[in-house]
Amino acid sequence: MYLKFQFSDKELIFLETKNKTEFKNTKQNEESTSEKINKEFTNTNHFKEKPILLDTDLFSGESKWLDTENLDDLYNNIKDCQKCPLGVTRKNFVFGSGNPNADIMFIGEAPGADEDEQGLPFVGRAGQLLTKIIESINMKRSDVYICNILKCRPPNNRKPLVSETDECEPYLFKQIELVKPKFIIALGLTSAETLLKKKIKMSEIEGKLIDFMGTKMLVTYHPAALLRNPEWKRNVWEVMKLLRKLYDEYLQNISNS
Repeated sequence: MYLKFQFSDKELIFLETKNKTEFKNTKQNEESTSEKINKEFTNTNHFKEKPILLDTDLFSGESKWLDTENLDDLYNNIKDCQKCPLGVTRKNFVFGSGNPNADIMFIGEAPGADEDEQGLPFVGRAGQLLTKIIESINMKRSDVYICNILKCRPPNNRKPLVSETDECEPYLFKQIELVKPKFIIALGLTSAETLLKKKIKMSEIEGKLIDFMGTKMLVTYHPAALLRNPEWKRNVWEVMKLLRKLYDEYLQNISNS
């Protein structure tokens, strides 16, 4: 399943299409060992949705960001966004950080207090744990790209509202378009449900390989959840080992091509 953006004056339409998109991997037709293991999952229609219509004014005369060609320009065009009340209550717009050409992209839920203070994602206790998780598979934080669904902190770290994710989601999709990751790691159910457009259970999706807009996606627990429930760390470790295996297969395919 591949999706592309089609813009009109009042809506953003995510259309299913068989055409090439900028998200399409060059080696998408090669099935890895790990993909075969998950074949019964990825070949179902479990996560294939009908076209999604988002009512928004994001495209009414303030859409220069749509044509941006790099992350710096995108940031400069959207950093003053006040499309929802969070734009008023925030201290800093938390865009994202890391390698702008990363093969791996981590997507969380929303900034917390430390992130709002510093203007960077995952810099508090949960961020320190995420750094350790990344390093556990012999990668550095600077190797990957990290961002959130929301760019502004919800008051008291409450769960994002649908109206807020609807406003911020187009920015995230533009980030994905510009980074062009080969793998996306959704951290937590809020991130996964926002991307997949459906309610899910962690038990039915964790560690499963998902085709998300032509990019391989895995879902696991948010680091903040691990601080509250350290017994879940083993689950995250298994997902990260799978990520490392898939990424090594990808690198091997590149070297053989």
